[in-house]
Amino acid sequence: MAMPLRQTVRVGTYLMQQKLKRRDKFPLIVELEPLFACNLACEGCGKIQHPAGVLKQRMPVAQAVGAVLESGAPMVSIAGGEPLMHPQIDEIVRQLVERRKYVFLCTNALLMRKKLDKFKPSPYFTFTVHIDGLRERHDASVAKEGTFDEAVEAIKEAKRRGFRVTTNSTFFNTDTPQTIIDVLDYLNDDLQVDEMMISPAFAYEKAPDQEHFLGVEQTRELFRKTFAGGNRRRWRLNHSPLFLDFLEGKVDFECTAWGIPNYSLFGWQRPCYLMADGYVPTYRELIEKTDWDKYGRGKDARCSNCMAHCGYEPTAVLATMGSLKESLRAITETIGSNRGR
Repeated sequence: MAMPLRQTVRVGTYLMQQKLKRRDKFPLIVELEPLFACNLACEGCGKIQHPAGVLKQRMPVAQAVGAVLESGAPMVSIAGGEPLMHPQIDEIVRQLVERRKYVFLCTNALLMRKKLDKFKPSPYFTFTVHIDGLRERHDASVAKEGTFDEAVEAIKEAKRRGFRVTTNSTFFNTDTPQTIIDVLDYLNDDLQVDEMMISPAFAYEKAPDQEHFLGVEQTRELFRKTFAGGNRRRWRLNHSPLFLDFLEGKVDFECTAWGIPNYSLFGWQRPCYLMADGYVPTYRELIEKTDWDKYGRGKDARCSNCMAHCGYEPTAVLATMGSLKESLRAITETIGSNRGR
């Protein structure tokens, strides 16, 4: 796990505090969506299918920051939509960083170079650029030529200015082990991004393209072959070792959807940012009045093929914390990754 040591210690301390307080449900990271509008129309995305009136809305700064503070999570991932289209996104980031929240701003990077002057490098702030493959595959995924090249230039410029930059890659059944290896090699070795996050695509009900989502066995075979030959240890992957084991099918977990709750223009979303079974106004109501036991593979048909990080990375993190062996393994890999920078 390539998480910086300072962040690793902060998150580890937070998890221990929850354990000492005997809390059985708490957020690891909040998915914050201050808007749904986007400047791309990706075939696998279900977030841009809202009515025009909803797509015009922008979440007020106080509301966005207040939701994160209400949850108590140490980390926040700002997504959407395209968050750089929000006119006050820099102020949202500034206020969260001021409160020592670790902020990951997820972006397709089309506006990133134009907006860089609005942000300041900080150990608490990271640009997370969505990259789904090398040039041809990425541009096809987002349905716009030139997007890959712009993202690469934005990453280079941000790193030149001292920003932390990570990537997020979603893979479909059109991917092969080699296409994944090619893009992760490029991001890791050529662009030298700080960390990389990977995830099998989840079948959004409203996504225009419903043919290319991965099943569980497809996912396991794909990542088993991708990780062969020591790639897992060589790449700076921003995942716990147990989550990567999970992707390969070496272990299996139940979903922990409450670990990465979603807050959007509609409120706190049940049960996760991938499924919408209603919204509630407060984080407490989300936790206390959601029937979490009815979700997950074998319980809800919509979850049958899900292996997304939002549900299973929290499970892996909690399993790591509950095992001395796995904790030492995670620490060893973290130290190794930081030494290799």
